[in-house]
Amino acid sequence: MDYNGIDIDDNQYFESLGFRCGLEIHQQLATKNKLFCHCPVGLTDAKHDAEILRHMRPTLSELGEYDGTALMEFKTKKEIIYRLYRDRTCTYEMDDTPPFLVNQEAVDYAIRLSLLFNCRIVDEIHVIRKQYLDGSIPTGFQRTMIIGVDGWIPFKGRKVAVRQVNLEEESCREVSDIGHRIVFATDRLSIPLVEIITDAELKNPAEAADVCRLLGNSMKITGLVRRGIGTVRQDVNVSIPGGRRVEIKGVYKVGNIKPLTAIEAERQRHLLTLKEKFDKRFPSIDKIRYREENVTNLFSGIGNIIGQRLESDLPLKVAALYLPNLADIMTTPLQPDRDFAFELSGRVRVIACIDSKPNLMFLSHRDQYDISDKIWESLETKFESADNDDIVLICGPSIDVKTAVNEIKIRIAEISEGIVNETRQDLKDGTTDFERILPGPDRMYPDTDHPPVMITDQRVEKLHEKLGEPLWEKHERWRKLGLHDEQVKALSLSPFADLFDRLAVEFNGHTKRLAHYCTDLSVGLRRNGRRLTTRHDEKLFGLFKDAVSDDWPYRRIKSSLIAIAEGRNNDTVTAKSISDDDFNKIWDESLKSFMASGGNNKNDSEDNFRRYVTGQLLNYFSSKTKDILKRVNQKIAVEKLVS
Repeated sequence: MDYNGIDIDDNQYFESLGFRCGLEIHQQLATKNKLFCHCPVGLTDAKHDAEILRHMRPTLSELGEYDGTALMEFKTKKEIIYRLYRDRTCTYEMDDTPPFLVNQEAVDYAIRLSLLFNCRIVDEIHVIRKQYLDGSIPTGFQRTMIIGVDGWIPFKGRKVAVRQVNLEEESCREVSDIGHRIVFATDRLSIPLVEIITDAELKNPAEAADVCRLLGNSMKITGLVRRGIGTVRQDVNVSIPGGRRVEIKGVYKVGNIKPLTAIEAERQRHLLTLKEKFDKRFPSIDKIRYREENVTNLFSGIGNIIGQRLESDLPLKVAALYLPNLADIMTTPLQPDRDFAFELSGRVRVIACIDSKPNLMFLSHRDQYDISDKIWESLETKFESADNDDIVLICGPSIDVKTAVNEIKIRIAEISEGIVNETRQDLKDGTTDFERILPGPDRMYPDTDHPPVMITDQRVEKLHEKLGEPLWEKHERWRKLGLHDEQVKALSLSPFADLFDRLAVEFNGHTKRLAHYCTDLSVGLRRNGRRLTTRHDEKLFGLFKDAVSDDWPYRRIKSSLIAIAEGRNNDTVTAKSISDDDFNKIWDESLKSFMASGGNNKNDSEDNFRRYVTGQLLNYFSSKTKDILKRVNQKIAVEKLVS
């Protein structure tokens, strides 16, 4: 597939490029309570009951060092608001009390998933603090613990290493992030989740997506994890030779991994090429002669994009930063429709909190703004600009503009490093933007509020006995039953995979039909607002058995499933006979409807009417098909005699 000039399906090209990718999958567990307190799991749409305000500050590690990410977050000077819910949060989420003992149901689930991925289980669980100053956790750190190590999953004739499986608490749910103020909802905070980490041995974008899908579906089919939007997030780590690891965080769907990782590999290749050009031009960073001027007066009272911003009630400043011999650097493409100037814009948006679009305006991009040529020419004159010189305009509060200027200089200097260790966010179009500096080991330190937890061999053996058949073995078995790849894929995602297996034992010759019942039909109902769950399994088992045995038409199966999903009286759905009163009522309603829709009379259009009334009856009743047809034919025959 060509993706804005990049063939993301050219696996041979990416392997020749030295593409390497590792995965971090964060999947919420289907426990009743949160990880370190007794609050129930679940999001809420209710209005919050209280708010608290926090400011985050970095702390020294045990070695007396600050984590680079923590220092970066501190520069943002964020004001953090937490929304509290009486029925979803307690003093633990507010960081007013230490944690309760870790939820043992969550520990069991994490052990079972670790065993599923062939991990060795640790003898003793130690809770570790992982520093987060982005505000997503009120404590400023996430509590996490290693459960399993040195695992693997089979993939295309080889083993992909699962480095470790961690159990940790979920972060808050972001509500808004504008300027220096960010708002979080705490209902999601401390939901238990597992983090599955693979080694960086995936060789191309397709493998990255396929392995992520295999890991995710393997967890879903166990029933141990939560399903739905927001219950899983994928982080992908990409690198090529000559560079460093870059993490793309919070990939919102597996299908986006392929273009994201392909475009990131290309971005890194372009950055390495840019480094060569930059190093030849600037052997020493100190040789870049930046100049900065306050040009606020130049835009006061003018109706262009900057002049309109100056009309706000806030005291704003406009700075012009002179970028000598850097215009071609700013316009160097790195991603589809994204050049190096976009990299600077991302840094300023996150760290200086200047997030109005556009937050930076470049002379080299002058056609994108409504700033007159006269103003640009006056700036060029002021700086005595040469052909390849650039100028960038920054508008914002004075202190933020100062931060922005510093970050622009820092990011330009980093060109000489080639690829920067950083975390980037998924923009949902295959491209990425800066999110933060990639965290290092200095942000990890032991948690002194929670005692170690012993994991006995007996506990592990007992949990091992509960393991079901791994998904990769199910895939092989389903293919042997005659299912095609799309059906195998659909069953991997279906909560009714076990129901299919039960039915397939009795009706081995109808496996494709049964797979359709257990996947497409339930998905179609869900899209129309009717949800079937595994609590309906026994009703569905009986229904699908009858459907196969008596060769039910599609309409009848669908109407029966709708009745089950809506909780209607099951006697109506599974009745083996129809009372005369019910039959005659539907008959009369169908006759009126048929005549109103253009039918002349039931005798002149007997075949059409027979099909119509039969369909209407099957919408209301799940009796034997033959019984319905028999009753219809009898009724038509009797009415002919009467007439």
